[in-house]
Amino acid sequence: MVSKPRVLGIVLAGGEGKRLWPLTADRAKPAVPFGGNYRLVDFVLSNLVNAGYTRICVLTQYKSHSLDRHLTTTWRLDQLIGNYVTPVPAQQRLGPRWYTGSADAIFQSLNLVYDDNPDYLVVFGADHVYRMDPSQMVQDHIDSGAECTVAGIRVPRREATAFGVIQTEDGTRIDSWLEKPADPPAVPDDPDIAYASMGNYVFTTASLIEALRADALNEDSAHDMGGDIVPAFVEKGTAHVYDFARNQVPGTTDRDRGYWRDVGTLDAYHDAHMDLVSVHPIFNLYNRRWPILSLPVGWPPAKFVENGTALDSMVGPGSIVSGGTVKRSVISEDVHIQSGSHVEGSVLLPGVRVGRGAVIRNAILDKNVVVPDGAMLGVDLNVDRQRYTVSQSGITVVGKGVTVAG
Repeated sequence: MVSKPRVLGIVLAGGEGKRLWPLTADRAKPAVPFGGNYRLVDFVLSNLVNAGYTRICVLTQYKSHSLDRHLTTTWRLDQLIGNYVTPVPAQQRLGPRWYTGSADAIFQSLNLVYDDNPDYLVVFGADHVYRMDPSQMVQDHIDSGAECTVAGIRVPRREATAFGVIQTEDGTRIDSWLEKPADPPAVPDDPDIAYASMGNYVFTTASLIEALRADALNEDSAHDMGGDIVPAFVEKGTAHVYDFARNQVPGTTDRDRGYWRDVGTLDAYHDAHMDLVSVHPIFNLYNRRWPILSLPVGWPPAKFVENGTALDSMVGPGSIVSGGTVKRSVISEDVHIQSGSHVEGSVLLPGVRVGRGAVIRNAILDKNVVVPDGAMLGVDLNVDRQRYTVSQSGITVVGKGVTVAG
C-alpha cells in the first residue's frame, strides 16, 4: 500500500490591504467580510479542507484580532485525529523584529514545519475569491519532479502589473519570472493576455527550507515569496507552473470553472459582489459539492414586512427590510432597512442600520454604519468625496461604525 504524501498548508494572511481602505482600517485584508456570510480567508481554507488538507497554519500579522477570532471560533476541525486550522501571529522567534516579508514569515515559523514534518508545503494566499482543488496541483508537482510549483492563470495584460508574470516555452517549466512588471509580456497566442501567478505555491519541503535559509542570509533580499524565493527556483531551473485552467472542481460548470478574482481594490470588491447577485452569476456560491465553509450565525431568517422588497439581491439572516426597497445588493446579517428607503447596487456589511427615506446607491457600508433618516449616499459624489472614500469608478465607501451625515 502506497502511503499518501504528508502535506502541511501554510496560508499567508498578514496582508495590510491598503487598496481596500477603509475596509482594512480595523482588520487585516483576509478578515474583510465577503458575500454576506463569509470572510475572504474562508475561500482558501474551504479549498484546502475540501481537498483533504486539514493541517493548516495561518500566518497573521497586521491588525489580526478580527482574523484570529474568526479562525478560532469558526475553523475548529477534529483535533482528536490531528487536524487543525491555527492562527500563528508573528512571534519574534529569531529576534526582536516582525515579519519583513512573506518569505520571512515562513522562515520565522519553521518550527511549525519541523513539528509536522511534511513532505510537501502548500503555501497559498488568503485573500482571493475562487474554487480550486489543491490536491491536483500537489499531484502535478510530485509528477513533475520540480522543487517549486506555481499556479498560473491567464489575466488581462493591463492587470498583470499587480502579479508575478510567468514565461514558459513548454507550458510546464518556468523559463523566466517577472515580479509585478510595468510592461507585462503577453502570451504567444494573445497580445492582450499575460500569464500570471495566483500567489499559490507548492514546495518540496527540504527544498523550500534550503531556499529560505539562503534568502535569510541575503541582505539585499526583500524576503518575499514572489519577489525572491520563486525567482531563485526559476534560476535553478526547478520551478514548474500548474495551469489553473486544468483544475477540475466537483460541481462546477463551464461558466464558473477557472473563476479567480483578486478583490484587492474597492472596485474589484464591489464588482465581485455585483456578480453574485446577477441572474446568472459567474461564481456560484451554491455549489454543494465544493462548499465555501463558514460558521453559521445564530440569527433568525431574514424578514420582509410592510411591503419591504428585495430584487436581484442576497439578504443575510437576522436582517429586516421594513417597507424599504433593495435592488441588486448584498445585505449581510443583522441589517435593518426602514420604510421609504432605497438601497441599490450596494454592499451592506453586518449591523448596518438604514433610516427612513434614506437613499444608498453604488456604495459599500462597513459594519455597524448608521444611515440616518433621509440621508443620501452615492447620489452626489462630490459631496461624498468630501466626507468618505470614493473609488475610481464612483463607489462610495463608508468605514466601520460611522454615522453618515444627514
